[in-house]
Amino acid sequence: MHLLELGLARHLQKEAQSQHNNSEFTEDQKKTIAKIATCLELRSAALQSTQSQDEFKLEDLKKLEPILKNILTYNKEFPFDVQPVPLRKILAPGEEEHLEFEEDDEEGGAGAGSPDSFPARVPGANEGTLLPRLPSEPGMTLLTINIEKIGLKDAGQCIDPYITVSVKDLNGIDLTPVQDTPVALRKEDTYVHFNVDIEIQKHIEKLTKGAAIFFEFKHYKPKKRFTSTKCFAFMEMDEIKPGAIVIELYKKPTDFKRKKLQLLTKKPLYLHLHQTLHKE
Repeated sequence: MHLLELGLARHLQKEAQSQHNNSEFTEDQKKTIAKIATCLELRSAALQSTQSQDEFKLEDLKKLEPILKNILTYNKEFPFDVQPVPLRKILAPGEEEHLEFEEDDEEGGAGAGSPDSFPARVPGANEGTLLPRLPSEPGMTLLTINIEKIGLKDAGQCIDPYITVSVKDLNGIDLTPVQDTPVALRKEDTYVHFNVDIEIQKHIEKLTKGAAIFFEFKHYKPKKRFTSTKCFAFMEMDEIKPGAIVIELYKKPTDFKRKKLQLLTKKPLYLHLHQTLHKE
């Protein structure tokens, strides 16, 4: 059930972030929609939690129904003290996040996909396996994604962290070559900084419907002598647009089919990206 609520939350958050002039909603209505989405995310987290206190209960969820049904005329105070912070928050250029993070659960996870451990990287892997931009074609769009940083509570403890970027269809099949970033530039406080450009190896118009771009954060575990996936994030096709975006992190193992997603933590932990579109 929590997947249904998480999916609905994602849909509402995208609507709340809509920049289109023909949007049916006012800014206040978008803020209310974003608050409802936050409540759905809280309910999803509550369903996964083993603790009974401070949960977002079913009775609370039912209070949202009349608000959503009457969203065009609703003008009362929102019944819950929540912030309208979407799971996927579009940032204005230069805007920064000041977030508190709680300990993430690195063990366990949901969904079948990528294995969560790999042999130690081969010599020279620190440089990554990034590929150059494809040649331009008339009427076709290429995408450059700058991976700025990732927010993690234990960022400073990650050894040789890097991110694997892949483009998958709905069945988890690769649509482009997989690329690894170089090892991160630096670590500070709750951030691992990359500031590296990824050139997506296919024109956007040629990607299949339902495709997604995946980002797997990996780091070396000296005690176990292997590189492990700590968490992952993904971006869907309707989120490809110029500018900054932050996307939420999910528990490993990587679920390329996007059917059994579990947020890394109840607190917001984000991957910070910036997109640039190139069109002839």
